[in-house]
Amino acid sequence: MSYRLNIFSCLSFVVRQTNAMLALGIAVGFVSQALAQRPVVPGTGAEIPFVGDTFTDEDWNFVQNGPKSSRENNEQAFFPLGYSTNDRWFEGPERGYPDLLKVVETPASGLDGSKFSLMIRTLHSGVPGGHSFDVQQDDLVVKIKERIGAIPASEVPSVVTRVYLPPADQWENRTGPHFGFRITTGLVTDVVQEDTSRFRFRGPKTVREYEQYWPGIWVHFKSETDRNVEKDSAFLTVRGNRLGRDFHVKDISVEEFGWWTLGMSVTADGMIHYYASPGVDELTKDDYLTSQFPYSYRAEKFETMFFNICNRNDGKTWSTPFLIDDPQLFVMHANRVQSIVGNKERAAAEQARRQEQRRQQQAEQQQRAQQQRNQRR
Repeated sequence: MSYRLNIFSCLSFVVRQTNAMLALGIAVGFVSQALAQRPVVPGTGAEIPFVGDTFTDEDWNFVQNGPKSSRENNEQAFFPLGYSTNDRWFEGPERGYPDLLKVVETPASGLDGSKFSLMIRTLHSGVPGGHSFDVQQDDLVVKIKERIGAIPASEVPSVVTRVYLPPADQWENRTGPHFGFRITTGLVTDVVQEDTSRFRFRGPKTVREYEQYWPGIWVHFKSETDRNVEKDSAFLTVRGNRLGRDFHVKDISVEEFGWWTLGMSVTADGMIHYYASPGVDELTKDDYLTSQFPYSYRAEKFETMFFNICNRNDGKTWSTPFLIDDPQLFVMHANRVQSIVGNKERAAAEQARRQEQRRQQQAEQQQRAQQQRNQRR
């Protein structure tokens, strides 16, 4: 009997210990999930200066390979796309490049030490050669995926930029969206496709496809020339909620026009977190706006950031002259990305060394040839 009791006691102890370990594992799982869903302030982690721009290059230029792409409107993407000469920007194939991209002196109260910012304006948005007389937009895309590849959400990427809201009398006199700061994210989804074969009994099939979507922060203007608007002002909206709809998050009075800092982060659970603050200081938890799963999607990868500029597509109305400065990428778990950047920088340095070596060899050959010609004379 004593032997049986010992056996049962041991079994009971094992069960109790197993249950305790399972409970602990479940608790840790819940804690990990809660931590993963906690908003991350954009700018957290290591900055990746291999992408983004500070606009310090005096020869900064954007090559406009017209006509603009307009795939979103008429399925026409015109290649080669426009690009910046520093290889950090390119034209969005969905909507084309802004008509005016110009490096200008940074206005007062900008980033400490910043001398130059980028002006973004457009005139001929929409389909090239036509006027739709409604609001259209153009895109300017930062080369991130092309330079370092897509970044898994598990590495917790984030982006930050400064945008200058000009005085109210410089805005396009139109209530509605004027400027967007957005990111490209993606995930693998199940898509139901109809069977187009002759065997009807097969029915629809489900396939796995990679789907992109584009969360962002939009700057809207409210013009005092509109009915029921007493005074010019602006406000921010976020794209978007679980249905993909934009919604209001913050009002901006004319007294607050000037520099603003905008940021978005992607956490391991695929949630997008939005932040905004007046001025150019680094973002903090106090600048939090909202956290969302846009379109009910959970992001698996971050690809890039880009800017939208909007105007009335009538062929004569310029968009509002926004300025941007120092768009930055940060990654919380950055070892993999930093390794990629290090390899690329070393390869670029080696290529530059070889090019310089060839240049020197060619110069020496030309010098020797000239000496030989002089001797023959």
